[in-house]
Amino acid sequence: MTGQDWMEKDFYAALGVPKDADDATIKKAYRKLARKYHPDQNQGDAGAEAKFKEIGEAYAVLSDAKEREQYDAIRAMAGGGARFSAGPGGAGGAGFEDVFGGMFGGGGPGGTRVRYSTGGQGGGFEDILGSMFGGAGAQQFGGGPRPRAGSDVAAATTLPFRQAVEGSTVTFTVDGRNVTTRIPPGVRDGQKIRLRGKGRPGMAGGPDGDLVVTVHVTPHPVFSLDGTNLRATVPVTFAEAALGATISVPTLDGGSVKVKVPAGTPSGRTLRVKGRGVQTAKSTGDLLVTVQVAVPQKLSKAAREAVETFAAETDGQDVRADLVRDAAV
Repeated sequence: MTGQDWMEKDFYAALGVPKDADDATIKKAYRKLARKYHPDQNQGDAGAEAKFKEIGEAYAVLSDAKEREQYDAIRAMAGGGARFSAGPGGAGGAGFEDVFGGMFGGGGPGGTRVRYSTGGQGGGFEDILGSMFGGAGAQQFGGGPRPRAGSDVAAATTLPFRQAVEGSTVTFTVDGRNVTTRIPPGVRDGQKIRLRGKGRPGMAGGPDGDLVVTVHVTPHPVFSLDGTNLRATVPVTFAEAALGATISVPTLDGGSVKVKVPAGTPSGRTLRVKGRGVQTAKSTGDLLVTVQVAVPQKLSKAAREAVETFAAETDGQDVRADLVRDAAV
């Protein structure tokens, strides 16, 4: 896009915003128009395609603070009567040379002119504007817009716990187009997944933006995720913990697995079942079973008598001796 294009094109009008619009207003207007005129929504409509390109050009300039400042300055010149011309001003009023002639001394009829030049050793129009606007030079005003990466798009999805463990295919809608992706097995609640090149399109050959997906996982009543491991808390009776037992533990796939509880296992100890966790392309996790000794709420007469007998037999054992000793440290 050349300097002449900037003089002739009203980017504010293209987006339907006032000249003093803030960044949020400009972005909101662009998103609304981009959805309306996106080629995927208007296949075969040349007018919509042209409009989509027009608003893309406008947003590329107005969303960049430096380029917007330069654009406003060029447009202000145009509003004051400045024009591009390769020779002396014609009948259309003051020429571009008159503006710069006045700035550098000698502008006006019969004065020294600052000529527009497209090459050679003399300073060209792009060089003058480059000096005025911070070195933008021919890249900004004579060589077209510079490539600009497309913006990222944020999205969110909620998966049931089982789908989060096993992996799932999810479809999102980005600016009117569908983006389908595979959520890998073992995704955590709150984890962000970046899909390269699935965001908004780049400008002037720049790369497309990314789609950043935040995954929420609904909790499971039995299982929880710990990396690639699955955790479950399993109740056992006092007798099973004290004497040892082999118990049946449910698995996420609806089956079960036998787990040996060694004699004398305390409440809170974790037993590991190899290979029954999350299966990923790189590894398979384990099932971590935390034992919790269940205390009965009601006892039969015979059970109470048995417990009383046990209490009498173990009388004198201080199970809190270590606690008292450690507290005094």
